[in-house]
Amino acid sequence: MAKLIFSDTQDEVELPDESEIAQACEEAGVPFACTEGVCGTCVIEVTEGMEHLTPFNEAEKDFLGEQDRERLACQCKIRGGCVKIKF
Repeated sequence: MAKLIFSDTQDEVELPDESEIAQACEEAGVPFACTEGVCGTCVIEVTEGMEHLTPFNEAEKDFLGEQDRERLACQCKIRGGCVKIKF
């Protein structure tokens, strides 16, 4: 099982490995609009565990430009381990 931690609230959510993080993020308060990776509403900052998320896809590369600490919550999956985010 993977773990997603929200820095602002310290809430933790366990998710099956290789699962999407969108629903857990939305339930925690991350705003969503298009869910297709084009609007950027769901941008999150990964403060720990970027290596535990799936690689950047084309939608993220097009929207975010440099792939540093930001991800689109609607586009990535957690592969395992622990990922800490803030929004």
